[in-house]
Amino acid sequence: MRFCLVDRVLSVVPGESIETVKQVSLAEEYLQDHFPGFAVFPGVLMVECMVQSCAWLSRVTDEFAYSTVLLKQARAVRFNNFLKPGEALHVSATLKSSGVGESEFQVSGTVNGQSAVSGRLLLLKQNLSDRNPQLSDNDERLKSAMRELWGQLWVPAPTVS
Repeated sequence: MRFCLVDRVLSVVPGESIETVKQVSLAEEYLQDHFPGFAVFPGVLMVECMVQSCAWLSRVTDEFAYSTVLLKQARAVRFNNFLKPGEALHVSATLKSSGVGESEFQVSGTVNGQSAVSGRLLLLKQNLSDRNPQLSDNDERLKSAMRELWGQLWVPAPTVS
């Protein structure tokens, strides 16, 4: 199962920052067991939402040059608040550094204007064909799928002339 934990990209400045939102619904199955009678969005999924937000910034910054963008390291992660059904996690990420193969981000998430989660994330960027040239077709399919999904998540505001 693939978890797409970014519902909408609110703003993006390639090479600099991104703001996203994740709406939490009681219909999400994992909330039935986390926790019965007190449903809260799991902390590990808050981190995954931050990872996915940073990955989108990385993809856009690198013009979708890499087929895979994965978490390499999470540092100084702090959980400060619960996220309950009906609430939204607003994620703000800033690109701190980017090089060949990895990027580092400062990222935070808020709920109703209050800090919910924060940390520093290091993401690994690569193509499958870097390790196995026979996988170049897979790289192109993944890049294409990510471009298509990006078109659904990011709708730029119309420019006024």
